[in-house]
Formats: sequence, C-alpha cells, structure tokens
Amino acid sequence: MSSDWQSRIRHRREEKDEYFGSNPHSPIPSDERESFDGLSYYPVDEAYRFELPLDEHDDRETVTVGTSTGGEQEYLRWGEFRFEVDGEAVTLQAYKSDPDDDRLWIPFRDATSGEETYGAGRYLDLEAASHRTDEGTWILDLNEAYNPTCAYSEQYECPLPPTENWLDVPIEAGEKAYH
Repeated sequence: MSSDWQSRIRHRREEKDEYFGSNPHSPIPSDERESFDGLSYYPVDEAYRFELPLDEHDDRETVTVGTSTGGEQEYLRWGEFRFEVDGEAVTLQAYKSDPDDDRLWIPFRDATSGEETYGAGRYLDLEAASHRTDEGTWILDLNEAYNPTCAYSEQYECPLPPTENWLDVPIEAGEKAYH
C-alpha cells in the first residue's frame, strides 16, 4: 500500500500529463499534442525523499545564471541542503528570485543528465506551505524533479543549473527526458 505522499505525486503526474496533452498553453508543441501519451518518470522511490534543515547562508550572494537561449538571470543563493544519495554526500544550493518569496528553487544536473533525463538539468520547487514541516525542516523530494519548459520546445528560455548544483551521482527520481 502506498503512502499519501506517493499517491499525491502519482496524481500530480497524471494531472500534468492531462494538461500537457490537451491544454492550449501546454509547452508541448501543438502538432505533437495529438500523439502525446504522457511524460516518462522514474518510479516513486522513498530513498529520494528527505526531510532536511535548510542551512541558510548569512551572506546571500546574487548569482548570475545562464539561460538556454544565451541570456542571463539573477537569483539569490539562499541556502543549501546536505544529504546522502547511495552513500555519497550531496549538497544542493537553493535559490530565490525574490527575497520575500516563500518558494525555493533548486535547479540541478546529475549523472543521468543527457542520458535518461534532460541534458540541461531538472528543477525542484519547494513551497513553504506544502514542503515545510511544523518543525521548520523542508521536505526535499527528488521524486518531484521536473524538466524545464525548454525541454519540450526551443521557444522557451530556461535558466540553467549553476555548476555548484551539478551532481556526480545519478538521481534516478522524477521526470525523465522528453522524446
């Protein structure tokens, strides 16, 4: 029997597939929507779900991030999460575009990028309302990793994960490459 969080992830995946296949605002090009039969995902795996403190940086530096179209965007390096994947220590930086926003953005690349997952990397969005526990820790669930819109169409501009979030370990969780 799967737990509630696993059911919620599966349900969100179904909703995303429905949206991507039929909504006029879908990032899937309109000529591909009729044959679209859903995105590809790794199975939901509890080993990629963590409850962690965010080690907030005292000095929140502005980081300039390149984009898929050669542009640049600025973010604040807000804090970092430290954890282990398959016995390897991993650190992921969390960013904010607005210091007053309750949302954390975690772009990353890993050993699956360009092979099983989108080559430019994937994203995680953490919302305080749904990813923050009563104790103040964060739920970092790599099963929620998703592709940026530029993975589906070149008409989108997407920020690229900074090299400090390039991981040597495979993250076999979340969304796979779109073909």
